Amino acid sequence: MPLSEHEERLLAQMEEQLAKDDPRLVSTLTGSRTRKSRSTLLSVSLLLIGFITLFGGLISQTIPVGVLGFVIALFGIYRLITGLRQPSMKDGKNGKNGRKIKGGKSSLMSKLEQRWEKRQFGDNNSDY
Repeated sequence: MPLSEHEERLLAQMEEQLAKDDPRLVSTLTGSRTRKSRSTLLSVSLLLIGFITLFGGLISQTIPVGVLGFVIALFGIYRLITGLRQPSMKDGKNGKNGRKIKGGKSSLMSKLEQRWEKRQFGDNNSDY
């Protein structure tokens, strides 16, 4: 049974509102991958290739192959860690220099600094 025109319009409005409210959910449901997920996939692939090469070098008792595998795995871990820690515009940071944008979310360190200053100097000097 096909939808009526009124139901189709309502469905289209609901889809538009969902796309505005939660684009990440829409991206997940449509199956499109983001740059970050591709980078994570590449990092994990490098890690696995590095381990395979490392074990291949150990089995064949070839030291340069084992060292090469270790370096590849280490690079994969490095890419994975740095890729996960990349600041995004959603965090309230500027992409160029990593500085906080006024009105953005505060990080853990800034919260801890504020608490420390509050303890040391009291509430009256909290605007540094």
